[in-house]
Amino acid sequence: MSKIALLVLALSFALHGFAQSDDRPWNQKQCAVVLTYDDAINQDLDNAVPALDSVGLKGTFYLIGISPVLAGRLEEWRTVAAHGHELGNHSLTHPCDGTVAGRSSWVSPDRDLHTYTIGRADDEIRVVNVMLHAIDGKTLRTYAFPCGEFTIHDSSYYLGLRKDFAGARGVVPKMQALSTINPDNINAVSIDGQTGAQMIDMVKEAMRTHSLLVFCFHGVGGGHSINVGLGDHSQLLHFLKDHEQEVWVAPMVDVATFIRANQKR
Repeated sequence: MSKIALLVLALSFALHGFAQSDDRPWNQKQCAVVLTYDDAINQDLDNAVPALDSVGLKGTFYLIGISPVLAGRLEEWRTVAAHGHELGNHSLTHPCDGTVAGRSSWVSPDRDLHTYTIGRADDEIRVVNVMLHAIDGKTLRTYAFPCGEFTIHDSSYYLGLRKDFAGARGVVPKMQALSTINPDNINAVSIDGQTGAQMIDMVKEAMRTHSLLVFCFHGVGGGHSINVGLGDHSQLLHFLKDHEQEVWVAPMVDVATFIRANQKR
């Protein structure tokens, strides 16, 4: 075989290795998993971060700007970002639509999304981006819709923010194939009391279907009315670590950027 033929053959193998295949579409892995943690609570720093760091996995922490845990433990959040975790934007005050049944007891009038203007919502979210930049020095991050809501009186407040973020996370509990994902409203499964085995089964299904699976955690070992047990959370993380050749685990900002790049092809 000539030197030219050998070179062509070598290049062919190299390109094949880099190409996305139907059964390994996620950064050369079978599926993608994103571990997200909402609301900036003490258990994020006390429980979730140490668990992630113990197995070398990276997560996304969606921080509320006025959270006392953000202000009171600022240097720790800076360290979290320095270790490769994403500090995501979860709004300034976590406003939700107070007209929804059952919310009158916890949605105060000044944090009722129903009374907001789009300009106010956007301004508050941009303020949090400035705050987060001051903590981690980064300009690219993702947003998570409080209560999964992105409209005010049927008009999207997020349209004017699309260029400010790599993507946004919603709360629809579905896995998705790469080609079907809307990066401006990425599905996520809210975890509330599921066992480690149940969460691992979700990952196995994502592997089987070559899908994106986003976990939405609140309390890990307490601290929130929506909670997952420490042992169950650890069991999931160890499964993900043991299957890192098949499962791409990355912060939402990396996955959202990957989605946009590969959907354009």
